[in-house]
Amino acid sequence: MLFSKFLGLTKAKSLPPVFWSKMAIDQTRTIGGDFPDDPEDLLPTDGILSLDEYLEMHAAVGHRTRYEICYRLVHGGEMSPKELEEVISIDDSTLHYHLNKLVDVGLIEKRQHTERGQDGLYTYYRATVFGEVTLSEGIDELIRGEQEFEEMYDSSTTPESES
Repeated sequence: MLFSKFLGLTKAKSLPPVFWSKMAIDQTRTIGGDFPDDPEDLLPTDGILSLDEYLEMHAAVGHRTRYEICYRLVHGGEMSPKELEEVISIDDSTLHYHLNKLVDVGLIEKRQHTERGQDGLYTYYRATVFGEVTLSEGIDELIRGEQEFEEMYDSSTTPESES
């Protein structure tokens, strides 16, 4: 169902075999290629996060504003709340609500420091390793997969006379 939105295939068309190999589950990421019955068993025995904490991270970036904040911080680096307000076009209170949610689940971190020649503390946010991985191996990877599929499908259906 997930891919039906962009496949747009007629019954006469078939998917190239390379599509299925690209979209297959990567079983090399599990021990021995087997999937455990209980998803909790995927976690390392000495892991620092619970399954619920991983799920909370993914749920947090499931909100468009929080995804965009993470995206900006992962791909653009450390930013102040003012910079985020400007690029996302969001009011201060809404931004801070979402920033706090992302800090709470560990996807971003808040840093405060002084600026040379300035008084007071300045606040900046940056993505954590968990934020970078959640984005790059999650939603960003799904988007790249769709783009690769479209390119693959477009090139496989081009009539030979156009090649």
